[in-house]
Amino acid sequence: MSKPTVLFVCVHNAGRSQMAAGYLQSFAGERIEVLSAGSQPADRINPVAVQAMAEEGIDITASTPKVLTSEAVQASDVVVTMGCGDECPYFPGKRYEDWVLDDPAGQGIEAVRPIRDEIRSRVEKLIAELV
Repeated sequence: MSKPTVLFVCVHNAGRSQMAAGYLQSFAGERIEVLSAGSQPADRINPVAVQAMAEEGIDITASTPKVLTSEAVQASDVVVTMGCGDECPYFPGKRYEDWVLDDPAGQGIEAVRPIRDEIRSRVEKLIAELV
């Protein structure tokens, strides 16, 4: 079986999708291909998201927000959206999940930790289903 590709999408690709991608890369290693993108990508990754992940021993400082393309969606087996709603292109035959999570933008570390922890548990569940 070829390895599955998971695409995480949020509006700015600066917080939630980057944390999810960081966890998936860290936990699944080479078993799953990880992509992330935003419908309106920010200039840079959210520093509080970077800090929250650093507390977990995961470095996402090298990540940069990327624009969501139809090609990225077509290349993916699972598309996980986080609050971008109708802005995410839809292709039949893909598995879509919508994770309803608070947006960490503009929040302090205390508010971001529970979002991070929720993302972690959902990523662990997703890995269990895929590998």
